[in-house]
Amino acid sequence: MPPLTKRSLVEQAVDHLRARIATGTWSVGQRLPTEPELATDLGISRNTVREAMRVLAFSGLVEIRQGDGSYLRTAQDPLQAVQAMSHCTVEHARETRHILEAEAIGLAALRHTEQDLRELREALQRSAEHFHGDVHTYVACDIRFHQRLVDAAHNPALSELYRYFSGVAGAALQHNMTATPRCQAVFDLHGQILDALEQRDPERAKALSRTLIES
Repeated sequence: MPPLTKRSLVEQAVDHLRARIATGTWSVGQRLPTEPELATDLGISRNTVREAMRVLAFSGLVEIRQGDGSYLRTAQDPLQAVQAMSHCTVEHARETRHILEAEAIGLAALRHTEQDLRELREALQRSAEHFHGDVHTYVACDIRFHQRLVDAAHNPALSELYRYFSGVAGAALQHNMTATPRCQAVFDLHGQILDALEQRDPERAKALSRTLIES
């Protein structure tokens, strides 16, 4: 037999972790074992574990919190829905962001709490620290910031929908950042959106969000 490739090892790790989730090894909201712990447990490298966790995060099963670890989001595997989203066109993805993200940000301008603002400032700071660095790290930070924006609308349905859709948004962002030079003016729109939230100005927040989506 030919030796296993890195991709096949990742797939096996993903399947194994999915099976554990399905059998209730971890409860929803629980922090999962660390990468070194899983690598030792599964007999694979930390890099393979990291790639497997990214797959699970993309499918919506796991939430990766930068600097904190990975948490089980749901035991119901939404892979099929996420796979369908991943095949949508760039224009469809843009339309969806206008409908879902921009409108949610408008609600967030009216409904946010001081805790939301603190978490948004922290998330934006982490994004700023990585904007000129590693693309993967920055995209993860940016998606976290946008998820926080949607969460600030305090509508669980919108938050859940965006979690499923964020993989599509993240893939598009990563492609754009790889293909074109990074633009500070585009990044600065994030801070302007946060300012509009703080001022409780939903129309300005939505307009800035739409500008960012089209950038």
